[in-house]
Amino acid sequence: MVSAGMTCIKYLLFCFNLLFAVSGIAILTVGAVIHALYYHYSQFVDPSLGSAPILLIIVGVIVFVVAFFGCCGAVKENHCMIITFSAFLVIIFCLEMAAGIAGYIRRKDIESMLDTHLNTTMHNYYNKTDDKRSWDIMQHELTCCGMLGPQDWQAITTNDSLPHTCCPNITQEGICTINTEDKYTKSCRDELKEALIKYGSVIGGVGVGIALIQLIGVVFACCLARSIRKEYETV
Repeated sequence: MVSAGMTCIKYLLFCFNLLFAVSGIAILTVGAVIHALYYHYSQFVDPSLGSAPILLIIVGVIVFVVAFFGCCGAVKENHCMIITFSAFLVIIFCLEMAAGIAGYIRRKDIESMLDTHLNTTMHNYYNKTDDKRSWDIMQHELTCCGMLGPQDWQAITTNDSLPHTCCPNITQEGICTINTEDKYTKSCRDELKEALIKYGSVIGGVGVGIALIQLIGVVFACCLARSIRKEYETV
């Protein structure tokens, strides 16, 4: 058995892993919610950016499983399980930091990415069902119209008509026009960019917060593993 001091660390590690397991569920939930939000705008973003919430869900599942092994290792005072737990924490920490850095760098590319995808899908609005649905959802949820404004649709429709989702109180095509007073005027590119940065900040904040907690867990686990090894060597 370990000493009194290490017994305290053992139970601290056990409590930490319970919190860590809960954080895994929290990560999974945040990833699922943001994925649901991203899914509607999948036509406007690169697959690498859209896969960020999925990565968060996967990390959440892994964190929960690793936390379970950490609890078992702490309770049973199993040196091998605790070392394995520590190694997994370090690997997850490195992956989270790498994803966070990559996400921060990609923030600079969001505007050019949106310009390309929004322009392409806008021209396909009346030809592709998926593009039309994505635009309708975006204009309705973000209360915007056109890439930069309602006037952008004139190049697509070649007249004054606008998609019905540009007007909040109209549900039929052909009634909403550039001359309609009650229409959305905000830029969809700017609104979507702001939303993506907001969601990205949430993902980054969750990742960094969990990564810092992991470092504490690694310290506890290493202290306990070292104590257990000394006890075995003494015996």
